[in-house]
Amino acid sequence: MEKLIITAAICGAEVLKEHNPAVPYTVEECVREAKSAVEAGASIIHLHVREDDGTPTQSKERFKVIIDAIRKECPDVIIQPSTGGAVGMTNDERLQPTELMPEMATLDCGTLNFGGDEIFENTENTIKYFGERMIERGIKPELEVFDKSMIEMALRLHKKGYIQSPMHFDFVMGVNGGIGGDLRDFVFLRGSIPADATYTVAGIGRYEFPLAMAAIIDGGHVRVGFEDNVYLSKGVLAKSNGELVAKVVRMAKELGREVATPAEARQILGLKAR
Repeated sequence: MEKLIITAAICGAEVLKEHNPAVPYTVEECVREAKSAVEAGASIIHLHVREDDGTPTQSKERFKVIIDAIRKECPDVIIQPSTGGAVGMTNDERLQPTELMPEMATLDCGTLNFGGDEIFENTENTIKYFGERMIERGIKPELEVFDKSMIEMALRLHKKGYIQSPMHFDFVMGVNGGIGGDLRDFVFLRGSIPADATYTVAGIGRYEFPLAMAAIIDGGHVRVGFEDNVYLSKGVLAKSNGELVAKVVRMAKELGREVATPAEARQILGLKAR
């Protein structure tokens, strides 16, 4: 069985210090949280960035400052910027961090009702456009899927040349408007991807660790972090992203699964050398 790749989604675009005081906004806080995750065993940092007051931004300049600062402390880690942006942003606004030529970036594969009047819009043409830009820039997309239909979209666009093989999926489960986070839901998504594809599971809230366990057993990979869940256990706030990563490492050890280093993660994912 392949070694386990652990991704740490250290801050997200929605979670606030009001939810957990350790949620990072500033450059220094992002470095602190990334370092805690890497030292605990994460090989990928999934990165959103904020202004110092917590406002989400897709500014290329802000991404560069934070990526450079993380890279200084964690030179080997894979940094995976998000292209999700915020509701209402244009495609090119959302794609700004890909201009920095990262190894990986996210590619959302469908539209989702986030709640109330908020719609996270990803039309077919948007997905094609993002796929083309990532191919041009030599960036491996992590295909963010919130439901089974988004896997079908990714597979169809792969056949048309907008997404290259081998594909890497991220099953984001338990989000309002998307698929649930029960084991049956995981099995459904897991059975819907190609045999040569890899996948990560990101369970939201209370689904985080049960789905991590399922992925570890199945041979998949795991994402944890404050973007998805701020609790170490029921009612107990995590003190850092590193605490969440360390819990997954303990689970993997109990199940006899070794954890991948960044170099090993690059090999598993087929990342191009930078």
